[in-house]
Amino acid sequence: MTADHIDETAAPLIEHLAELRTRILYALSAYVVAVVLCYIVWHPVFTFLTHPICEALSARGQACQLSLIKLQEGFFVAINIAMLGGFALAFPMIGFQLWRFVAPGLYRNEKRAFLPFLIASPVMFFLGAAFCYYIILPMAFSFFLGFQMGDVVAGADATDPANQMAVIGFTGSMEEYLKLTTKFVMAFGICFQMPVALTLLGKAGLVSAQALASVRKYAVVAMLTVSAIVTPPDVMSQVIMFAVIYPLYEGSIFLVRRIEKKREAQMRAEGTWIDDEDDAE
Repeated sequence: MTADHIDETAAPLIEHLAELRTRILYALSAYVVAVVLCYIVWHPVFTFLTHPICEALSARGQACQLSLIKLQEGFFVAINIAMLGGFALAFPMIGFQLWRFVAPGLYRNEKRAFLPFLIASPVMFFLGAAFCYYIILPMAFSFFLGFQMGDVVAGADATDPANQMAVIGFTGSMEEYLKLTTKFVMAFGICFQMPVALTLLGKAGLVSAQALASVRKYAVVAMLTVSAIVTPPDVMSQVIMFAVIYPLYEGSIFLVRRIEKKREAQMRAEGTWIDDEDDAE
């Protein structure tokens, strides 16, 4: 291989690396700006996240209060909210930069196939997060608070000396509460990505509707296991999560089947479709 040929093949690689660097810088700049904005408003964001626990405590007549167990805990809570919120806020720009880098290497039909999934992914994540926040979190926190003992409203003054039962009430940590809440929200947001992922695999021809239907019973077991791990140990939350995830799986089969029928119709029109009977012969 001559030196001129090496130079010709190296030039496109350098151009791609330069383009990748530009897209990364744009995405990183958007993320930094979003982090700063979220840090400025971290307190209203955290207040919004505490609504489920405050409602659960209010239903028991308890005051809604979280504590700073460590001196630096409030600062780290603000940083975590800024980083997570910044990523969520900057994701449209990050996804756009990813699209701008990948799109030139795709055919027109591949662009039309990939773009809807790039849009559907954040939408489904938002739906999963909203479902968790408004439905699952209140039930989960109500279940957890049920392990309190004694008259937590009256406090230590109501302790019966003859009974000598300790009053065990909730004194939450800001950092631990944020970790628990974001864990729930992220888990449900990721679970709601299942239709997007399976449909994209079906579009690429890596899975088929028949294959997904044939492993339905195993998928049910997997979904029940995920529901038991992600949700609290009360049966109601597990049933609700399974009742939401399972229709998403069936919807994925329906979408993959539609993609296969559309692909078959197109290939028949082009004369490239081969029936199974003909292939067997």
